[in-house]
Amino acid sequence: MRQALDRLAVFLLAMTAVMAHAETGVTPTTIVIGQSAAFSGPAQALGNDMRAGALAYFQSVNAAGGVNGRKIELRSLDDGYEPDRAAANTKKLIDDGVFLLFGYVGTPTSNASKPIFTAARVPFVGPFTGAESLRNPVNRYIFNVRASYFDETEKIVGQLVGQTLDRIAVFYQNDDYGKAGLAGVERAMQKRNLKIVATGTVERNTVDVAGAVAAIGTTEPQAVVMISAYKSVAAFIKAMRAAGHNPQFMNVSFVGSKALAQESGPAGRGVGITQVVPFPWNVATPVVKEYQQLYTASSKKDDYSFTSLEGFISAKVLVEGLRRAGPDLTREKFIAAMENMRDVDVGGFLVTFSPTNHSGSKFVELTVIGKDERFLR
Repeated sequence: MRQALDRLAVFLLAMTAVMAHAETGVTPTTIVIGQSAAFSGPAQALGNDMRAGALAYFQSVNAAGGVNGRKIELRSLDDGYEPDRAAANTKKLIDDGVFLLFGYVGTPTSNASKPIFTAARVPFVGPFTGAESLRNPVNRYIFNVRASYFDETEKIVGQLVGQTLDRIAVFYQNDDYGKAGLAGVERAMQKRNLKIVATGTVERNTVDVAGAVAAIGTTEPQAVVMISAYKSVAAFIKAMRAAGHNPQFMNVSFVGSKALAQESGPAGRGVGITQVVPFPWNVATPVVKEYQQLYTASSKKDDYSFTSLEGFISAKVLVEGLRRAGPDLTREKFIAAMENMRDVDVGGFLVTFSPTNHSGSKFVELTVIGKDERFLR
């Protein structure tokens, strides 16, 4: 009897030690990660697609036994693309014990959450935003998988000027996201000794574009770079065309390409969009082939998109970091594992991180909305 009690005491002490050293959000069988994104409101297509792409990969990993024996549990909260709600969601997710945060959608929402997860020392991986505020200076808890808005706007301005379209205006969302994109266009224009001919704004989650059309249309620009979400961009394009203005319209990737094509209809034909992931219909790219197979199996649909592919790729990068961190998973080990990734190929898409650079990719290519809402490269 005495020996049995002694063995029980030793067991309980061992379990107490294990529990004392266990990382928040990690159990012997699960890794809990949190997400705040727009699942309702005018930007909901972005959040829904980002989550669907990530889930397609997580479900496949879980079906194969998980990461080092642990299955990934994704907890997603709706913020409607509003900063205050995103901040509240971030606090709740951290208080509820997630291991890390993943797949946030938007610059203003991510910026509002940054001081919260930084103070809590919780990693923040794969946000759907290209803002410099999440890149420079480097925050050791933020890992950006995608290229930046500076990369995208440099590509856009370079393409336009190369076609002798140098009278360029900017239509932007009047918040952190829009201003980040505007700064990118200004930077690219200054590099070429050019100035923006006009600007116009729209408030987040609205489609009141009349003022922007008046401000920009009167200058008759050759091109307009648009830094907003799909509903307001579609409203702006339609209103500009209705007013007799037909410049070359260009967008950064955050617009939500598939949703923009659907929202703008025939008026969207010829509109350009930069992309930060490979073409979702090119199965010659290994990660695209894998994405299509797993996304169709997960969602029972074949409505492929750039945004859900970004969610899928970001999930792959996250899982690679978790694997490299090893079975004794902690946040510090995860950060170290991520910072030691060099030219990691997730299927034709390379990612590199270091202690001084948490921007994984600079990949940018141009696409155009063609006939019947199809995309051309």
